[in-house]
Amino acid sequence: MSSGKSGRRRRSSSIIYQEPPESVEQISDQAANPNLNSQWVNAKGAWTIHPVIILGLKILFDVMPGMTQEISWTLTNITYMTGSYLMFHWVRGVPFEFNAGAYDHLNMWEQIDNGDQYTPAKKFLLTVPIVLFLLSTHYTHYDLTYFIINFLALMAVVIPKLPFAHRMRFAPFSGAPPDD
Repeated sequence: MSSGKSGRRRRSSSIIYQEPPESVEQISDQAANPNLNSQWVNAKGAWTIHPVIILGLKILFDVMPGMTQEISWTLTNITYMTGSYLMFHWVRGVPFEFNAGAYDHLNMWEQIDNGDQYTPAKKFLLTVPIVLFLLSTHYTHYDLTYFIINFLALMAVVIPKLPFAHRMRFAPFSGAPPDD
């Protein structure tokens, strides 16, 4: 049971599948126009927004009545990690219709720097969750419960960024592959 167009095995019991390489048509569509969806990560000020968002979340959770520092740091970590996962790994395609669907099967992480690994932008985007985890762990005083919660949030964001997970889909987390 394979699709002739994409070469992807279609089994309902599979929970992991590898996104096939782009066709010649998709590659030419990708080369025709710049990818506005992922170019912003290399723009001036794009790296600054991450610490600003983290600081804003921290302040937001700190002003809530009855909020302890441990819970505030953990909620800041979880909120940032959830937003990061949704933005970079969950949503596929491009919200603009300018490239004839050339990026429809790729999430934003795979679109950044044309899928190249270990570029400065990708190193930064991998470092931010790790530093936030370390800060959260320190300010929760290394409590085991908070550590486990923060560590699981970190793993959910870091693992999809690693090279072995490039173009790999986990059905429970990314949904079934679309029919071509």
